[in-house]
Amino acid sequence: MGAGAVADPKRHWVYGLHAVGALIERAPLRILELWTAEPRDDARMRALRARALAAGLSVQTANPATLEKWVGQVSHQGVAAAVRPLEPWDEQDVLDAVADRADALLLVLDGVTDPHNLGACLRTADAAGAQAVIIPRDRAAMVDGVVRKVAAGAAEFVPVAAVTNLARALLRLKEQGIWVVGTDGEAAMSLYAADLRRPLALVLGAEGSGLRRLTRERCDFLVKIPMAGQAESLNVSVAAGVALFEARRQRTS
Repeated sequence: MGAGAVADPKRHWVYGLHAVGALIERAPLRILELWTAEPRDDARMRALRARALAAGLSVQTANPATLEKWVGQVSHQGVAAAVRPLEPWDEQDVLDAVADRADALLLVLDGVTDPHNLGACLRTADAAGAQAVIIPRDRAAMVDGVVRKVAAGAAEFVPVAAVTNLARALLRLKEQGIWVVGTDGEAAMSLYAADLRRPLALVLGAEGSGLRRLTRERCDFLVKIPMAGQAESLNVSVAAGVALFEARRQRTS
C-alpha cells in the first residue's frame, strides 16, 4: 500500500526503530498494524521487516507524509506501529503488584515535567527490573508519543500509575511494608551506604526543584548520590539510573 494507505490516526501509535523493534521482540501480539515509510530500504529497515515477518506480522507501506499525518511531526525514522496500549494503573494496581514481594522495586517521580526525562526514566526502570513507575496526575509529564519514542519500547512494558495524591500513595506503600527512600543532594546518607535490598520505592524529585515538602515527609529516609565534579546535581533520568542500578547491584551481589 502506498500513498492511498488508510489507517486510524486515533490509534495508539509507537514509532521509531528501537521502540517498534522492542515491541516486535517482546510483544508482537500487541501490534495491530505495522507501517514503514517508502522508499526507505536500508539495512536497519530490512532487518526490522525481517524480524516482523518472522514474528508473523504483516508489514504495510505508506509515504512519509502519510506516516507523519498519523503520528505527528516527530522523528519516526520511517516506521510506526498501531498497538494495544497497556491498561493504565492506579495506586491499588501498584499495591496489588508488589504485595508480599521481597524484591519489590518501584520508581516514583515527583513532578517530572520533561517528557524526554520521563521516557528515559521508563527505559531505565524497565532495564533495572522495576515493577512500576508512579507519577502524580497533575503538573507532570504524561506518557505520550514523545515519551514512548525516548523510552525505546519500555513504555509498552513498564506499568505507569498516575495518582491523584502522591503523598497518600506513598503512605499506602509504607503501610504495605514498602520502604520509601527519597533522593536529595543535601541528605546525610550516601546512596551507597543505604540498605536497598528491602522492598523499596525510590523517589526522585522534579528537575531543579527536587522533592516537594509532603513527598519528602513521607520518605522513611533520604539519600544522596555523591558527586565528585563541579556539577551540583544530575539529570533526573541519570539519577534514576544510578539509584535503581545500585539497588539492583545490592540485590544480586
